[in-house]
Amino acid sequence: MRTTAFAAAAVLAAGVNAENYLGFNSGSTLADRSAKFKADFVSEFTTAQKLQGAPGTFNAVRLYTNIQAYSETDPISAFEAAIETNTKILLGVWASGTTSIQNEITALQTAIKTYGTKLTDLIIGVSIGSEDLYRNSATGVANEAGIGANPDVLVGFIKDFRNAFASSAISKIPVGHVDTWDVWPNATNKAVLDAIDFIGVDEYPYYESGKGNNIKNAGSLFDRAYDATVAAANGKPVWVTETGWPTTGPDWDEAHPSVENAKYYWDEVFCRKLLNQTSVFWYNLRDSNPDNKMKFAITNNLSTKPYFDLSCPTTFDTTDSSTSSSASASGTGTVAPVSSATSSSSPSSSGSSSSGSSSSSGSGSSSSPSSGTSSGSGSGSSTGSSTSSSTSTGTAATNTSGASSSAKIGSAALAGIALVAGFFSLL
Repeated sequence: MRTTAFAAAAVLAAGVNAENYLGFNSGSTLADRSAKFKADFVSEFTTAQKLQGAPGTFNAVRLYTNIQAYSETDPISAFEAAIETNTKILLGVWASGTTSIQNEITALQTAIKTYGTKLTDLIIGVSIGSEDLYRNSATGVANEAGIGANPDVLVGFIKDFRNAFASSAISKIPVGHVDTWDVWPNATNKAVLDAIDFIGVDEYPYYESGKGNNIKNAGSLFDRAYDATVAAANGKPVWVTETGWPTTGPDWDEAHPSVENAKYYWDEVFCRKLLNQTSVFWYNLRDSNPDNKMKFAITNNLSTKPYFDLSCPTTFDTTDSSTSSSASASGTGTVAPVSSATSSSSPSSSGSSSSGSSSSSGSGSSSSPSSGTSSGSGSGSSTGSSTSSSTSTGTAATNTSGASSSAKIGSAALAGIALVAGFFSLL
């Protein structure tokens, strides 16, 4: 029988049902590093909603920035495209390699002033940062993942965002942070977990070398990482913000990219584990990272006919674990039953180490030429900002993965957490 920590937390919280969103990730640049404009985003969002054989409606998008590529504070064209196609938006605020998110805030404020409720009614949440903690971890440093941000920096940015929009139409949207799964059980990152309403988790079993990462084991590897994240979340919702399997590229330890394997991974992870359980932003509809030899797109040039059959089977090879997420976040931090790159962020060509985290590499949404700052994973959203001096190998050494969370848990939540505590023993 499947029991879940989130189900227990939802009962305790007496939350209200909410929608599980389905979508893809979308950066601010194309594969040739040129900027995306409205027509590019419209094509993506239209294809996503019309995918043949899809077991649900993919009418949401995860962005990595609010800023139009190669500008300082212009709103990203994805906003106007989302309005035209009625696409829900998980906002992204780029947080690595910068000391301020003011440009991100300004761009979003301008967009809200311009489009009003036509835009704000589509916003389902915001992620402050993307894999910043991973990049500053010992694993990220070893993988040369780029400049990240430390927990205190992210907490400051989260406060800045909340304060900037406290009296706006999006004051109640859930505020979260996206990072790799092994970041969340790490007690050194507890301040970030305490500051957010939901967790966004990126997980790629393909890159988990040394763990038997062949395609037949991918479902079990995903389950172990996802369940550890849910256990560390202490009742907060977990949205899957990136996962997928490449169709082409070099082998990674036991992992082999192919259309057949991408289909198998879709079945064993999306269909079996995630569909109707939480919000999911698959990686990806189309490839936009020229630096990554592995290609994850499920379509050829945004064709509505995917490379493989998206319909779900009725039986699976992977034995279900006992944890799933069916909670959703609210802007006030209330848990309720649900679940969400500007650059085209994607798994790094350097992959991840045996810690199991994925790495996002630069895909070409560089910052404004005048800023002199480029994002470590291709976002460029923090244009005009200087590189944060808080990033150091010394901090990275302390921010390693795999430690259990030391978060204090209220007595009412203990029952829910106990259901999944055993999963830590798997790590």
